[in-house]
Amino acid sequence: MLEVRDLSAHYGDAQALWQVDLDVAAAETVCLVGPNGAGKTTLVHTIAGLHRATTGSVRVDGVEVSGVPGHRVCDHGVAVVPEGRRVFGHMTVRDNLLLGAYRRGARGEHRRTEKEVYELFPRLAERAHQHAGTLSGGEQQMLAIGRALMARPRLLLLDEPSLGLAPVVVDEVFDAIAEIAATGVGVLVVEQDVHRALAAADRGYLIVEGRMAAGGTASELAASPVVRQRVLGM
Repeated sequence: MLEVRDLSAHYGDAQALWQVDLDVAAAETVCLVGPNGAGKTTLVHTIAGLHRATTGSVRVDGVEVSGVPGHRVCDHGVAVVPEGRRVFGHMTVRDNLLLGAYRRGARGEHRRTEKEVYELFPRLAERAHQHAGTLSGGEQQMLAIGRALMARPRLLLLDEPSLGLAPVVVDEVFDAIAEIAATGVGVLVVEQDVHRALAAADRGYLIVEGRMAAGGTASELAASPVVRQRVLGM
């Protein structure tokens, strides 16, 4: 589904990513963990076409998308749930969702997709005509995920989905992520809560200072001395 090879990226003269390799298969949940400033969000933005790669390749279903503008990457079936949710607070929940269906391949399916989102997150159905800015943080995160799903993606990128949420809400969000992957969508989750991320993922990667430092199954990463030292502080 997603193949990242030898990917590097800069901010001006400062290099943020060094020759990164990463894969996500269909129906697979992969977590990306690392300390603050390690390059996790930069990697997500570069994959999604929101930040231009310096060198390297990003392929989605075998199609090269590095250097393609973000809205065109979306056309290839990639959707992003950004850090901090970024819902449109002055608009209703339903209008936020409908914005997510602007992709050509999703417009004709928006009624069916909206129904599926409400089944995944029943609270959004209850608040469909409520302004998004009045929702709780957890409900806004559900809305951000639902909005991304309205694009009918084959690859979903989530940046810090548990940020600022109560533990019970985090469980709901990760349960939903598992349901999404079960439909065949490839999922890449950037997450600070390493224990929660590894519990939810099939595989994972550790990124440190813009370089991939470790990779493997979730259980292998959990036992990795590098992860325990660089992220868990053990």
